[in-house]
Amino acid sequence: MAFKPLHDRVLVRRVESEEKTKGGLIIPDSAKEKPAEGEVIACGDGARKDSGELIDMAVKPGDRILFGKWSGTEVTVDGEELLIMKESDILGVITDSAAAKAA
Repeated sequence: MAFKPLHDRVLVRRVESEEKTKGGLIIPDSAKEKPAEGEVIACGDGARKDSGELIDMAVKPGDRILFGKWSGTEVTVDGEELLIMKESDILGVITDSAAAKAA
């Protein structure tokens, strides 16, 4: 992929939602909401303080994240629909539960 976000922006691929409910009902495409979960594809270098010092990004490529329903701008890169959003639009990083218990 030949796209690198600038500053504190993040390129995100949406993660597909479940096709069935926990009770086994199949959800039709017309009733599905766009998921607010995604995978970070690429990150900018980070924002800068007034002094010019770089503020490192809290996320990295490969992280699974949650973001607000209306966050980001939809773009098409290499034929794939992705989102570009500011790091501040990200609500949190999803960690593996086994890794979280070990920490």
